[in-house]
Amino acid sequence: MILHLNHTRRDCAATTTGEVVNTVLALLEEKQLEPTQFARLRIYLDWLQYKQNFREPVTITWPAGNHNGSSAMEIRIDSRQVVPGSLREILQQGICAARLESEDVPGRVYLEEFKSFRNSIAWDFNRLYWQRLKDWENATGRKYEQALPGGKSDGHQIEAIAHSADEFWKLLKDLDSKNQLPAEVFILEIGVGMGTRAGLWLDKFCALDQERGTNYYPRLRFLLGDYSLTTLERSRPAVKQHIDLCSFIALDALDPIKTLSFLRHKILHVHSTNTYDNLPDEELVWRDNRIYWVQVRAYIPPPDAARIAEACGLEIKDMARTVNRLLEVGPECLPDKAKGMVFWMEVWKALRTEERLVNALDLPDVSYPAGLSAAQLEDILQSAPNDLRFHLSTGALESFRNTLPLLHPRGYLHVQDIFVTDLHEYSMGFHGPGKLDGSIVNWVNGALLREVAERAGYDLHFVPFQYRTGSKTSVLYTTRRE
Repeated sequence: MILHLNHTRRDCAATTTGEVVNTVLALLEEKQLEPTQFARLRIYLDWLQYKQNFREPVTITWPAGNHNGSSAMEIRIDSRQVVPGSLREILQQGICAARLESEDVPGRVYLEEFKSFRNSIAWDFNRLYWQRLKDWENATGRKYEQALPGGKSDGHQIEAIAHSADEFWKLLKDLDSKNQLPAEVFILEIGVGMGTRAGLWLDKFCALDQERGTNYYPRLRFLLGDYSLTTLERSRPAVKQHIDLCSFIALDALDPIKTLSFLRHKILHVHSTNTYDNLPDEELVWRDNRIYWVQVRAYIPPPDAARIAEACGLEIKDMARTVNRLLEVGPECLPDKAKGMVFWMEVWKALRTEERLVNALDLPDVSYPAGLSAAQLEDILQSAPNDLRFHLSTGALESFRNTLPLLHPRGYLHVQDIFVTDLHEYSMGFHGPGKLDGSIVNWVNGALLREVAERAGYDLHFVPFQYRTGSKTSVLYTTRRE
């Protein structure tokens, strides 16, 4: 048996390594765990920093196609969720369920077949949240930002915005001194939210421009981009003082160049805050010089299914169909919209995922993000720890690659987000996926982003966010290599 301690929260974990070892040895002694299983068993003791997530207190994972007692079993324990004294019972139930010939656990309401997380129904919930954000906010009585850690976005820190405006002004001044300043100065904000940062940034830049007498402000062409038309409309009041300089553009953060191809090599500054961490993602495992894909299957646990069905006047057998209807039309999936909102919120809260590992060699048609092949990934992982579970950050990599062609030769990409900048960090803590109200949050694999950037001819580096004590945010800077 191998026990992996994946966190450093000595005083916060309800379940200790000692309790885990004693419980497993007791189950082995009582023959509830076979010696062959014990010999090949891997246990991962985690501490999930997101109170709302997709994991039950104990998750048992099998390799794909080997759901039986002879194959290697993995047990992932969230030491934060497990109530003291309950570990033995949970492990017993999990091991018994794992012995079943069927992969289906009785009573669970399954919403999909096994697939990579980026294709999971969970992202349909995420999309619905952004499309119907106003409905969610009205139901909860709080705005989106209030759901963030600390109740405020780092993107709205005044000092950081002032520094960004000053940095951009200096770029324009340098271009102007060399007679290279374009007549129209394009700036793109991807994922505008309520438009708060855009409005504050324009305020600061306008003030700087007037103070320094350079008259760059009238040349600005500020593009506010978001895939949600509702979000774009809600961002207008925040930039009303600068409305003549603003354009509101519906675009997919995964593929900005598709909408803005007419601005190829013309945008001097692209900015986003907490966009990459909300793009479709998936996880891989690097073990014994092999890549394994983590496939998931979303379900609703039996007690939650019974509770939600009763509250919403449904039969449990109709829940999966009603979930599909919810994702098609929203809370109007039920005749009473208020009950439809309850259904949506409770299903999202209860949603969990089963997991299985699939050897990449058994997935010949699997697709890697553009700019990253299987051979390149294996080369990057040669210096990584063995038995490493990490994010592929598929959506972030895709967005990154599809944003670079928009940059002016002197332009730069500026991203504020939560990044893992060294692969070793994945062995020291949980980095998602987690839930924030109705949306998904994942830390972004900055180490992979850096490798992809270098291969594409760009320099990329990270700077800690210095404007809020305790912030987990980092700032990514990307410029074309000279």
